Amino acid sequence: MGKRSNRQKNTNVFDSDDDTVSTSSTSMSDVSQAQENEEVYGGGNQLENYLDALYEKRGSVREKALEGFVSAFASQVQSQFAKSNSITLQHQFINSIKRGSTSEASLASHALGLLSLTVGSGDSAHEILEESLVHLAQVLKSVSDSRKKSAVLDCLAILTFVGGNEPEETQKSMQILWQLIHPKPGSNVGVASKPSPSVVAAAVSAWSFLLTTVDGWRMSSSEWQESVSYLSTLLDKDDRAIRLAAGEAIALIFEIRSLEKEFRDADGDSVVEGKNSQGVFSYVEALKGKILNQVRSLSVEAGGKGSAKKDLNNQRSLFRDVLEFLEYGHCPETSIKMQHGDSLVVSTWTQLIQLNFLKHFLGSGFAKHMQENELLHDVFNFTPKKRQLAGHGHLVGSEKRMFKSPNSAVNKARTQLLNKQRMLAQDRNAGLYNAVLNEDV
Repeated sequence: MGKRSNRQKNTNVFDSDDDTVSTSSTSMSDVSQAQENEEVYGGGNQLENYLDALYEKRGSVREKALEGFVSAFASQVQSQFAKSNSITLQHQFINSIKRGSTSEASLASHALGLLSLTVGSGDSAHEILEESLVHLAQVLKSVSDSRKKSAVLDCLAILTFVGGNEPEETQKSMQILWQLIHPKPGSNVGVASKPSPSVVAAAVSAWSFLLTTVDGWRMSSSEWQESVSYLSTLLDKDDRAIRLAAGEAIALIFEIRSLEKEFRDADGDSVVEGKNSQGVFSYVEALKGKILNQVRSLSVEAGGKGSAKKDLNNQRSLFRDVLEFLEYGHCPETSIKMQHGDSLVVSTWTQLIQLNFLKHFLGSGFAKHMQENELLHDVFNFTPKKRQLAGHGHLVGSEKRMFKSPNSAVNKARTQLLNKQRMLAQDRNAGLYNAVLNEDV
């Protein structure tokens, strides 16, 4: 493949459909749904009416209330109400997730995730995660309905992303997700030992989303090898959503920590020594070659298998981006136009995966939250022009956002590494995969 200039993708969040690689199930209700619900409940504080309705015995009434919450939390940043009622809302949403119908549980999962995004990073979000994790994990083990499982997976990812203060908390959620992606023989994965393709794709996307917040050196070499090796097998699956999710995950892993780096300590010395080192290096080289061939093939795949043209084009586009990154270190750049002349630009796989997941989860409410939600301002280091004109500076989030903001020390270091890899690739007139294993990158 000839070397190409870094491609920039421009989208308008108001005009375009959601073309991200997200795979969860519950679609967003639009603002008109809230107006319809106002007619159902009528008068007074509408959010209070929705909360009262969650105690009703009839599932249809609770569903209407949950639709109202999803619409209200997505279309407006309801910070005051969410913070004042977070414990009560959390308990009611969890009850609906555990005991409700598929539709009710899916809506409640969405509402719970939106609640966490609304209260933002801090004690409330952390408490929501702590109180919800065991219930969400149990639901994932005990139910087989794909729609419900996918909604819970998205919810778990959002709750952990916002409320996970410690790396161990994030890794615990990632382990739950990985057990669904790659169930091991004899593991207790409940009734869904063979999850549907849509659930696998949702789990991979959620796992990748959380991986964007993890310090790469906290994961052992064996864990990285296992992840990359199994994800490469998913590239051969018939389901396109699985292939797309796996492709993004692989690109992210190589961005965070190239496989060559796996076998060196912080001083640049090999951490694989002795007679086994050559075998390990050979395995890694073979795995890299396999992935390159898979990605190259998927980037030019012809039609067939009943594929929709748009889906096929999305696959080709994604894997061309992955291939260019793996060969030359070029990350795709995406610019999203929003209100008041604002533009959000992302230029790393970490940022792109975070953007896609949050845009998918918030649906039509993404633009509103990007303008008003301080949590998202911190995640993307974004200050809307409206706030700048009003004289408000950027609000720095809690310390845990260090691993989530693209402007953090971790991501700056990652960018420096990628830039150095690009320079080395140009000097050698070769790709990332021709790097010498014992070279101190």
